[in-house]
Amino acid sequence: MRSSPAAIVSGQLRADQANRPLSVFDMFRIGIGPSSSHTVGPLKAGHAFATLIATAWPDREIDRISIELFGSLGATGRGHWTDRAVLLGLAGHRPDTVGIEAVETIMDEVGRTGALRLAGRGEIPFHLETDIILSPRVRMPYHVNALTITAHGGGDRYARTYYSVGGGFIMEDLSDDPATIPDVRAMATSESQAAHATRAPHPFSTAGELLAICAAEGRSISDIVWANEIAARDRGDVLQYISDIQAAMNDCIKAGISTEGVLPGGLGVRRRAASLYRELSESTKRDSLYGIDWVNLWALAVNEENAAGHRVVTAPTNGAAGIVPAVYTYYRQQVEGADDEGARRFFLAATAMGALIKTNASIAGAEVGCQGEVGSASAMAAAGLAEALGGTPEQVENAAEIAMEHNLGLTCDPVGGLVQIPCIERNAIGAVKAINAARLALWGDGQHTVSFDAVIETMRQTGADMHSKYKETSEGGLAVNVVEC
Repeated sequence: MRSSPAAIVSGQLRADQANRPLSVFDMFRIGIGPSSSHTVGPLKAGHAFATLIATAWPDREIDRISIELFGSLGATGRGHWTDRAVLLGLAGHRPDTVGIEAVETIMDEVGRTGALRLAGRGEIPFHLETDIILSPRVRMPYHVNALTITAHGGGDRYARTYYSVGGGFIMEDLSDDPATIPDVRAMATSESQAAHATRAPHPFSTAGELLAICAAEGRSISDIVWANEIAARDRGDVLQYISDIQAAMNDCIKAGISTEGVLPGGLGVRRRAASLYRELSESTKRDSLYGIDWVNLWALAVNEENAAGHRVVTAPTNGAAGIVPAVYTYYRQQVEGADDEGARRFFLAATAMGALIKTNASIAGAEVGCQGEVGSASAMAAAGLAEALGGTPEQVENAAEIAMEHNLGLTCDPVGGLVQIPCIERNAIGAVKAINAARLALWGDGQHTVSFDAVIETMRQTGADMHSKYKETSEGGLAVNVVEC
């Protein structure tokens, strides 16, 4: 089954981007692994439904809750713990604050008791075997990542369909018949809605527009993004959020390099970051590529934590969560003269490139394959590094273009539906590729034949033409050619 270009819905953000580009608050979010679209988004959907049902059926007796996972969520939902994520959301948890103990115990608790503690309503009968329905062959018209949550009571039912469109973003369908006539709106907090309603002083929806603004204003890409950020939020709040993202990335790396064992899921994949950290720390070898070994380590550490379902920063997705932290850490630890100002510029420039990709194509593996996840993260990291190193707007855009161009066509084919093989190593490669792209761009003067806009459109078209078995369904590629042990 091939997806039509109309199936890629992220481009519908373009109209909103004309008023306000996506923010650093949108592109970097703290959550849990292993997938932003299959874990974080469904968790948010569960939380949204629990909140909704409290007002929609305030006095109604609820006999049971059912969850149906469609398309890609149905195909790899078990491996990505989508079922667990929805239950966590229904129980009132949020991806940025949920405790790891709750994450690791909720399935056993529900299975043992036959009940789910629905937020605001108390215990509701729930049976894992019958109340979670996997429908991988059913593709809803709006997006391949769809789920419907239904409350049943007194012979009546109340249902809501949600779409997880990548990066933890969710859309809510308000129609009576989502299967034929979707009526979809983006879901956001009131604070986020207020920020997005504030017109940016420098709106842009293409890289060409962004470069033109930089030229007219005589300012860098990070300057333009910063002006847009502080027009909608307090300066201190933006700085604190960037600091929080950096701290969460650092904590994730520390956890990854100090934890050993086998990752869950049945593939028997052993964690490597801890042993590699010891070897690098103790090694007396210092060849010319020694620094790259550390970049590989930082990426592996993050993605092993992600595969374990622990806390990571969606950057811009969980499957590609290790690339930006690895390149950011490279800047802080291996670049002479690195400072807080450079780090701030790093994340602002990365935000600009990620926003352009999400607006005009997609960051979801279920829509465009891994070119939209690892490719996007590599482009963001390359742009961030080039900006932090003092690159011109043209060089920064070129860095993002180089990184994305050489990820075109990258498929999403997780073995066993788990974000482990090839995902963990793929992040290490993507991080190194981002550094190389930034260096190539900085050696040039910013002039290049292929624009970032052209690469984004090419990625969108490639994703539209890509067979669905190569888009996070685990029905093609390595997922069917590697024997699961």
